[in-house]
Amino acid sequence: MPNKDTQIVVYCSLGIRSESIADSLKQAGYTHVENLYGGIFEWKNNNFPVYNSEEKETDSIHTFNKAWSKWLKKGIKIYE
Repeated sequence: MPNKDTQIVVYCSLGIRSESIADSLKQAGYTHVENLYGGIFEWKNNNFPVYNSEEKETDSIHTFNKAWSKWLKKGIKIYE
């Protein structure tokens, strides 16, 4: 993104990996970068909407594998 003032929100499953990405973007000069604390799992666990690639609301959340899926309390766990 050429405009370093663009608002960017990064996220991952739990918010740990995306925190590193947010820090890297800030070090690269991006000024409005936020990490979704708790990741997409926490977002869904708090009943916030999630949208698929067709921009339709979905309850399906990719949890990577069965072990990681324990952190998603709400929604449909997809890991295959």
